[in-house]
Amino acid sequence: MDIAHPAASRGYLSAIFAGLVASLVGIGLARFAYSPLLPAMIHDHWFAATEVAFLGAANLAGYLIGALSGRALARYASPVRVLRLTTLLASVSFLACAFPLSETWFFCWRLLSGVAGGVIMVLVSGVVLHRVPRHKKGIASGAIFFGVGLGVAISGTLVPAMLTISLQAAWLALGALSLALTALSWSAWPDDAHTQVRSMSAMKKAPASRPLNILFVQYALAAAGLVPEMMFLVDYVARALGHGTGLGAVAWIAYGVGAMAGPVLYGMAADRWGARRSIVVALAVQAIAAVALVFSGKLLSLIGLAVVIGSFPAGVVPLGLGRLHDLVEDAHQREAMWSRLTVAFALAQAIGGYFYSGVYAWTGGRHEVTFWIGGMAFAAALALTPWTREAKA
Repeated sequence: MDIAHPAASRGYLSAIFAGLVASLVGIGLARFAYSPLLPAMIHDHWFAATEVAFLGAANLAGYLIGALSGRALARYASPVRVLRLTTLLASVSFLACAFPLSETWFFCWRLLSGVAGGVIMVLVSGVVLHRVPRHKKGIASGAIFFGVGLGVAISGTLVPAMLTISLQAAWLALGALSLALTALSWSAWPDDAHTQVRSMSAMKKAPASRPLNILFVQYALAAAGLVPEMMFLVDYVARALGHGTGLGAVAWIAYGVGAMAGPVLYGMAADRWGARRSIVVALAVQAIAAVALVFSGKLLSLIGLAVVIGSFPAGVVPLGLGRLHDLVEDAHQREAMWSRLTVAFALAQAIGGYFYSGVYAWTGGRHEVTFWIGGMAFAAALALTPWTREAKA
């Protein structure tokens, strides 16, 4: 049974706040703030266009490392301590990236910011939801991952404002904001005494049914599908379509609005129509939206598509969790499967990041090709749906 600790009824709002900050800083800002900075980095000649794309993918590679190592780290340093330190690490990475001393320097810090995000994604829901009463776990989960969308929206407003001063000022402002939020949330984390992490060996023994294995593949394909828009949307609007950096930032704010709404709307859809049906609709809509980017040159349609596309990266998390609740009854096994699902997502994003960067370089900067491939990944995930029958593990 899935029963919270008696302490869960006390102080859970502060735990939710801490989790929201961790997802905001470690994922919302550390990953998504890079996109509106990309055109400026190319314009200011920090790195060549193809190098900037590959450096952006370093965060995705780090995310995979963090997803793989997060639970092992938590066994040796306690989950709360690890979450505090990884949020701090993501904050410091912004300050380091303000000084592009070399490509290696920049790559390492972008990699470390990704590691922080992967660790946070694996650990944060378990640490926070353990503190939350059972009847409030759904809304608490949405609130935690609302931080991802909030980070996207903040980056879409803060970065353009700071770019009027300098590119370095934008990186420093992101670092200062992240450090301030980390400090505010430091004492809001719940006690370690009521947070447990299962051993990696126990997790490896947990079996996976056929519907679960298919869910892993669908989740990975969905992750691969969302990467090109996440990496190139702003650059596509600003440079490829010639709308300029300012309107590129507007498109990114729209993406952030979608990212804030996604966890709530997708969670509500899963509650009303079931996670399986909601995943089908979400995948179909994303496949259409990804391809529609290729044919939509007008700003209003681009903004509308940005909202739709932005709803998915954060919104898919409560859908994945909801589907796990459909398929896995035991709470501890669900915890193990969530770690595996996160790793599958991270692996697909890491491979996809470098794959799309390579495609971008090989095609001479043709964003449209990457969007087509992303749409095909969503379509492939959708095609697996008939094999995802209901089955409790």
